[in-house]
Amino acid sequence: MSSMAKHISKDNATGYSTVDRRSTILDIINQQGKIHVDELSKAFNVSEVTVRNDLKKLEKDGFLRRTHGGALKANNVAFDLTLMEKAKKHAHEKKLIGTKAAEMIFEGDTIFLDSGTTTFEIARSIKEKKNITVITNALNIATELAGIEGIGVVLTGGMLREKSFSLVGPHAEQTLKDYFGDKLFLGVDGICTDYGITTPNLLEAQVNRLMVERSNEVIVVTDSSKFGRRSLCLIVDLNSVDKIITDRGIPENDLNVLRSKEVEVCLV
Repeated sequence: MSSMAKHISKDNATGYSTVDRRSTILDIINQQGKIHVDELSKAFNVSEVTVRNDLKKLEKDGFLRRTHGGALKANNVAFDLTLMEKAKKHAHEKKLIGTKAAEMIFEGDTIFLDSGTTTFEIARSIKEKKNITVITNALNIATELAGIEGIGVVLTGGMLREKSFSLVGPHAEQTLKDYFGDKLFLGVDGICTDYGITTPNLLEAQVNRLMVERSNEVIVVTDSSKFGRRSLCLIVDLNSVDKIITDRGIPENDLNVLRSKEVEVCLV
């Protein structure tokens, strides 16, 4: 229970919404590898029936595998890792994607960069650009670009998510409503050709969705390991995506489906 206590505040347990409770359950199973119905019931101060319904829904969505009295971590689920944990994974591919994305940014462009390690590589690759504006909810991206001549930076306000260095919530959303962008470069935690693009955090998903709405062109940047994975919160379906930049490890079936949906795929 000590590990579980890191994720659940006893004072707020009864105030968890269904989405928050299920998101926290995924955090716990990601850390521990397994969970027990009775422990979750006590920690959240809800009935075991409620917990079983949560696990049933999460299993149906492919997030975990139920067992007698609990559940085990599934291998194809995109969990909410820290930025440093993400940076260690597929670093070479992310740099190539960042370089390719930078080639699509031109003088006079206003671009949205959401938080993430792949979008951070884009920030690293655009420092020679002139007369562009970057709107971001990521503290590390804003810091990386601060003070560079020719690049204007707009950083949203909001509540800081320590795992991702991103700003989310009503203040971040209100800032985004004041702007339009030529292009959005959107990192994702999971992408399913029959479902859409996803992220583990509800507030992050809401900010990302608003970025999509305020952009003329939506460009998803993701390494190929994210294909076939689904996270808790849907951002948008693939009908809202114009381009995807990924590496050549993308499954052939996914590539064919994307092209049939008229999503332009750029391979690096």
